[in-house]
Amino acid sequence: MMNPFLQVAIGGAIGSTARYAVHRLIPPAGAGFPVATLTVNVLGSFVMGLLAALMALRWGHAHAPLLATGILGGFTTFSAFSLDVMVLWERGQVLAAGLYVLGSVGLSLLAVVAGLAIGRGILG
Repeated sequence: MMNPFLQVAIGGAIGSTARYAVHRLIPPAGAGFPVATLTVNVLGSFVMGLLAALMALRWGHAHAPLLATGILGGFTTFSAFSLDVMVLWERGQVLAAGLYVLGSVGLSLLAVVAGLAIGRGILG
């Protein structure tokens, strides 16, 4: 089996590259709303839920460093999310900042629940 640190490094490179691609493909919405960051966080949360179900019910956790910590850790962007919130706030876009926080956290939690439910339904 591959060294877990190497798994994280390889996965992080893949996830970070995928996140960069999403940011190149999805421009900010009106007034600079960070749609790409919201997209990767919600999508990453959904995949994390699905992956958690797959690992728990079928695969085991041998590849968790590669898949969960590496790829999904590199793909999702909580630090970028935090910066986006502060930029919106400092621009005086308080409502947009609040909606972004609620949307990111709420939709990401719903996405994890959906991923777990789908994964458990398919595999359970």
